[in-house]
Amino acid sequence: MMFMGEYNHTIDAKGRLIIPAKFRELLDDEFIVTKGLDGCLFAFPKNEWQIFEEKLRKLPLTQKNARKFTRFFMGGATTCELDKQGRILLPQSLREFAKLDKDVVLSGNLNRFEIWNKADWTENNAYDDMDDIAEQMSDLGLDI
Repeated sequence: MMFMGEYNHTIDAKGRLIIPAKFRELLDDEFIVTKGLDGCLFAFPKNEWQIFEEKLRKLPLTQKNARKFTRFFMGGATTCELDKQGRILLPQSLREFAKLDKDVVLSGNLNRFEIWNKADWTENNAYDDMDDIAEQMSDLGLDI
């Protein structure tokens, strides 16, 4: 299972968002959406969420940053259900966190997809520094 691709959509006045058909093929009727890094939302299929949740469970409760990190993801998490039109209702708190009002980008990211405010997507993903980033990935063991 792998989410990939970039899709432009809009959120309607009721806070509903159409999930691309290619993503729906990889999801059950319910999946998890939570606060993400860089100001976006992360959306996980249930099985991938369980893997992530287990990793969070293993973090030491004695470390403040571990507690804060877990709280960030778990406190913002909600189960979303696809309706017959392939839409989900995003809670107001998550829409506010990611500054989602109308134009959004859904971007596949391996085991999850991300939901971005279109302006933030454009600003955060300009890719003008990819050569420098590629060198850092090589340091992490990823050579192309």
